[in-house]
Amino acid sequence: MKRFIPFLNKGPFVPVIRLQGVISSRAMSDVSMAPLIERAFSRGKPAAVAVVVNSPGGSPAQSSLIAARIRRLADEKRVPVHVFIEDAAASGGYWLACAGDDIWVDPSSIVGSIGVISSSFGFPEFLARHGIERRVHTAGRSKSLADPFLPEKPEDVARLKAIQAPIHDAFIAHVKVRRGAKLAEADLFNADIWVGQQAVDLGLADGVGHLVPKLKELYGKDVRLVPHAPKRGLLARFGFRAAQAALGMVEDRSAWARLGL
Repeated sequence: MKRFIPFLNKGPFVPVIRLQGVISSRAMSDVSMAPLIERAFSRGKPAAVAVVVNSPGGSPAQSSLIAARIRRLADEKRVPVHVFIEDAAASGGYWLACAGDDIWVDPSSIVGSIGVISSSFGFPEFLARHGIERRVHTAGRSKSLADPFLPEKPEDVARLKAIQAPIHDAFIAHVKVRRGAKLAEADLFNADIWVGQQAVDLGLADGVGHLVPKLKELYGKDVRLVPHAPKRGLLARFGFRAAQAALGMVEDRSAWARLGL
């Protein structure tokens, strides 16, 4: 009878959320992921929530907001969270992974990059060579901080590093709170990356394991995995977001390339 009437099936179920791609206010953000995360924790009584992470990082603020939402709901609902890393959980991606009660990796997963980066280009010689005059007028001496069309200034570099430092400190604090005594004594916070078992040995992950077999091991062979995916808006279905997606591909490609992927 249970085969023909699904709601009579009382076996354990685990919603599965996928956090994929570069983390930014334009793409994977707290606003865009909130409905998905809320549904996963709120519909029925899940045995756990599984989070699949595949991200090279991105915005520290959005990473923090998404991870905080997952932890808040997990604590409120008293639902364990299991994280499974695919290609990478690096930088902000690892920030997300640390929202889990445990973290599982593939032998080839790239993990870590616990640091902060700011990158740009400089064009002052190009402008001078082509006789182009740069005109910038500001109210506030820091308004043109690190202007790529002006020669780099030591005071700008110092200011950028002063901005990065508290973000890095917050990242480190988050990892220490979530991973605690599991962490090795090695220097884990200099933005190095590790692969698979190396991350496990350092305490950044709990073991090598994949989504389906691990959840069956934890909750029995009859556990039901329920994928939760974002709903596509009407405009997205008809391709009106194609231009935005094309721009996003450039950002994604750059972020993944830093990991050699």
